[in-house]
Amino acid sequence: IIFSLLAFSLLWYNFVLLCGPFFLLLAAQFYSPLGFLPGARVMAASRIMVCVRKRPLNKSELAHGDYDVVESSCPTSLTVVEPKVKYDLTKYTERHQFTFDIFLDQAESNREVYSKTAQPLLDVALQGGCATCFAYGQTGSGKTYTMLGQSGNLGLYGLAAAELFRRLDPQWGVQVSFFEIYAGKLFDLLNDRRKIHARADAKENVVIQGLTEHPVASPEALMALIDAGNRERASGCTAANADSSRSHAILHLHIKKPGGKKHGKLSFIDLAGSERGADTAHCDRQTRMEGADINTSLLALKECIRALALGSKHVPFRGSKLTSVLKDSFTGKSRAVMIACMSPSSANCEHTLNTLRYANRVKELKTEDNAFPPTPVEEPPAVPAAPQAKPQKPQKPKTGPQPPAAVAGRPPAAEEEPVVDAQVAEIIAKHQKIVDCIMEEEEDVLLFHRAHVDAKVDLIRQELQVMETLDKGKGTVDEYVSRLDYLLAQQIQLINGVRDRLSQFQNHLVEEEILNTTVIRTTQRRKQPGS
Repeated sequence: IIFSLLAFSLLWYNFVLLCGPFFLLLAAQFYSPLGFLPGARVMAASRIMVCVRKRPLNKSELAHGDYDVVESSCPTSLTVVEPKVKYDLTKYTERHQFTFDIFLDQAESNREVYSKTAQPLLDVALQGGCATCFAYGQTGSGKTYTMLGQSGNLGLYGLAAAELFRRLDPQWGVQVSFFEIYAGKLFDLLNDRRKIHARADAKENVVIQGLTEHPVASPEALMALIDAGNRERASGCTAANADSSRSHAILHLHIKKPGGKKHGKLSFIDLAGSERGADTAHCDRQTRMEGADINTSLLALKECIRALALGSKHVPFRGSKLTSVLKDSFTGKSRAVMIACMSPSSANCEHTLNTLRYANRVKELKTEDNAFPPTPVEEPPAVPAAPQAKPQKPQKPKTGPQPPAAVAGRPPAAEEEPVVDAQVAEIIAKHQKIVDCIMEEEEDVLLFHRAHVDAKVDLIRQELQVMETLDKGKGTVDEYVSRLDYLLAQQIQLINGVRDRLSQFQNHLVEEEILNTTVIRTTQRRKQPGS
């Protein structure tokens, strides 16, 4: 009996010695603060989690006879049943299946969405990390509702604020900054929408010059600031939505230790409504340029995630203002969640597929070990080669993700069907080039005009001095005429310089209008049967 007990003890000792570390690691992961939260295991294993939220059909869609085209049988996958019509008017459907980290249907409330997505991020921020939550999707898909909520139904902003102040040490503080990126420019939403600038310091860290930070001591004070900032946010009307958000809204919650030292940061990014170029092609030039900047920044965001996932030496953070100001959200001790909001309506099926394809590509960018390099090196951005489209034979459309393409003169907000016509591709490339040129020139023309006004004010001040000198009898008439003639000649020279600069800018605007019209007509001819 003693020998048996000794042998059993020896076997048990060897078992604990060999398998003990494994069970301890498993228990530590399960009982960690993140382990109690839905979606926490996904967050612990990956730096970026991709979720999809489906909104219910609204009254307008039901009145028009639209129906639900999104099916789901498990919490991680969904199927879109796309209605299609052949050239002979035969109706058929095509099924597209997608798989994500989490799928949230229309029955789940904002509180449930928060517990599965943003709540694990709060733990990261409280532990000294940088946590970011993105809301992406077409206009009218429920992004702002998910972030802001409605009366009596808090969104992610309010839910995160309430839990943050409940868990935060009373000696610590929270400071809020809220700004938007509109048409490539930054505006402080908590400071009368004043223009601010993103600068890079000696260590290549992005610092937003002029951005104000406001201390808050309660969730109510935080929500009051957010409401005030949202009232300043740019919005507009497009073919896709009558009240579309035309800017990326970025909310930073800075957690600070006693003494003001920064500890962690929780960010919420309400991305501008994505839409196809075709939806803004018939709008005015300002709306088209807004759409171009929105879609370019969304593609730049995806390319940054791609470069980080592949471990590339060059990470194109300078591809857009959005990616440059969010650099710290993807480097160092950081975690991110992307919530792709979509409409289940049959009328918005194409928009829904574009949203899902974009989110699916972000999900595919995660490497096998799901880890980003800690400190990627940014190199000067390379000049992109001009797109070359090759004629292809028509083929049966495939289900699932499709390759990205540009439509109607704009980089696609999501992955649309590729443009196979070489002539259309060339026109689109020219149009995008002139749009980029206009956006760069707009700032230069404004600065030139401001310098002209300052110089003109100085010349007018000198004119007043000449008049006063003659009135007081301190000068001769010849001196007065000579001096005035010189000042007027200087003003004429200034005005001619402004007009020349303005004429060049106007020529580019006319060229953009002509190219946009050409793209629309050519695309319409290609869509006609037999063309």
